[in-house]
Amino acid sequence: MFVVNPVVFGDDLTFALGREVAARKANGESCVDATVGVLMDDDGELAVLPTVARVFRETRPEEWAAYAATTGLDGFCEAVIDDCLSGWPSLREHAVAIATPGATGALRTALRTFLDRNQAFLTSSLTWSAYPIIAQATERKLVRFRMFRDAQGSFDVADLDRELGKLMAAQGRALVLLNDPCHNPTGYSMSRADWNAVAAVLHKHSTRGPLAVVLDAVYGAFAPEGLGPALDALEPLADELLLAIAWSASKTFTSYGLRAGALVVVAPDRAERESVRDTIAIHCCGTWANCNRGALSGLIRLLTEPALRAAVEHDRGVFIDVLNRRNAAFEQAISGHALRRPEYKGGFFTSVFVRDSAQVAAALRTEGVYVVPLDGAVRIALSAVRTDQMVRLVNGLVDAIDLGVRRHSGVRGLLDARKKRVG
Repeated sequence: MFVVNPVVFGDDLTFALGREVAARKANGESCVDATVGVLMDDDGELAVLPTVARVFRETRPEEWAAYAATTGLDGFCEAVIDDCLSGWPSLREHAVAIATPGATGALRTALRTFLDRNQAFLTSSLTWSAYPIIAQATERKLVRFRMFRDAQGSFDVADLDRELGKLMAAQGRALVLLNDPCHNPTGYSMSRADWNAVAAVLHKHSTRGPLAVVLDAVYGAFAPEGLGPALDALEPLADELLLAIAWSASKTFTSYGLRAGALVVVAPDRAERESVRDTIAIHCCGTWANCNRGALSGLIRLLTEPALRAAVEHDRGVFIDVLNRRNAAFEQAISGHALRRPEYKGGFFTSVFVRDSAQVAAALRTEGVYVVPLDGAVRIALSAVRTDQMVRLVNGLVDAIDLGVRRHSGVRGLLDARKKRVG
């Protein structure tokens, strides 16, 4: 009998909850699914950008049937680099890119390339649930800094400084992974002041050993300033650290199943840049061999043909307006209730700070409302919740928090100020 080395992976909670709510809906129950990170329209159908759909329908059979090179198609990597860095020529000049299966492939590749086995990377306390899974799958570790220093949702640069110092002292090198803009799970985007303070911290610690900064930028197309605040702050540090960007078509083009992405790496030293590219190419070859050729072919057109690019931006703008309307409806629904959340600045998600998030989420599920519990908060996918469901979601959330506080304190009616119902 062949015996394998057992590796215990926890099921991704978001997908587990998604399966549960889907089963209840299939049985005819009325449920609100605020878990899934995909964009749905207000009819409850998957939102597909019309221009993107048309381009992929036009893709010739030989384009999607043939193999792509390990590094991607000619023109694809250049198009992604331009998409990320066209406004920063000094970074663009020193960038390379490799095609990956979505941002997950890009992040996995970055961890494998820039950290040794059993070394840790640093990210925020509130984070995408897949990060720990990617860390485990790559035999790397994850440590966190406190994302917000107060109830007002102020970015905690001081704790980033402390935790990065500890990590540098422990392993002599570090990788900092920041999901910005339109952070998953909070919808927060770091301000220019935040980024300037972060850049000062990175400059301080870059003298202590090799430092890589990875931007998980999958929601960049949904932010008014895109990657501008981050890249403006990081550009002066290009000679001090290694900068990488995880890019994905999943959110940018609402095409999650294409599994098309890229890892963009900026390294001013030519020898280092070539070494990084070759190392990543070997990793890709031994992991997934190559990416979806039809996806890469269509994305080249969408990224490089001006008329198509403009049409996609128009299509995307329609759904950005939908997200903003949903956020406005959510904000109106929570007015009058003592609910706190970070400032929403775009993207698919918002979060509400709660104590005992698992208990709150469990209470909500009994009412057919599904959110994702986090450490000290619950995540709500504005992308997936119809505008007309916001009142039900918020009323359920208020009642679940009320129930949790009463259970915790043993005193009924502690939240009388929250009793004003919405709608």
